[in-house]
Amino acid sequence: MYQPKTIYTEIALSAILDNIKGANHKHKPIGPIPDDLLNTRRGCFVSLHLTDGSLRGCIGTIEPYERNLVNEISRNAVSAAFHDTRFQPVKPDELDDIELSVDVLTVPELIDDFDDLDPQIYGVIVTDNKYSRAVLLPAIPSINTIENQIEIVKRKAGLSKVSNDKLTFYRFTSNRYH
Repeated sequence: MYQPKTIYTEIALSAILDNIKGANHKHKPIGPIPDDLLNTRRGCFVSLHLTDGSLRGCIGTIEPYERNLVNEISRNAVSAAFHDTRFQPVKPDELDDIELSVDVLTVPELIDDFDDLDPQIYGVIVTDNKYSRAVLLPAIPSINTIENQIEIVKRKAGLSKVSNDKLTFYRFTSNRYH
């Protein structure tokens, strides 16, 4: 079974195990949870990958919804494992083949020029300021150019055919924990 290297992924794994095993069993984290995780509200994404690197689930929040980062990670871990509509819910026998990562996001900032992006450093958010919005995390191995990053995030939002000057773009950084 996956062995978390940080408290962030330990919290995510605990939430997934608690969901699989039910309310009568609570998986204990590796150690005390630092106060900054209990006192911080941030958006975050939890990603599940198979050991071959392929995506198995990814759900997150751009803005925080929970009262602290611990709860935000837990909520998104359960959503990524069991409610990502692109995949079937994770089954207990899959846990040996799944690795976790948690991305903790900075507050998004508006950009006016794509030269302010770098797909290895910045994630990107696109919105039509109406109904459509999508996010793409930074440092995705297969995304090497700004053009590719913009194309993918627009496609995710269903905005591929909309001209960039009619859209709003934001950038953010994230700290990724395994």
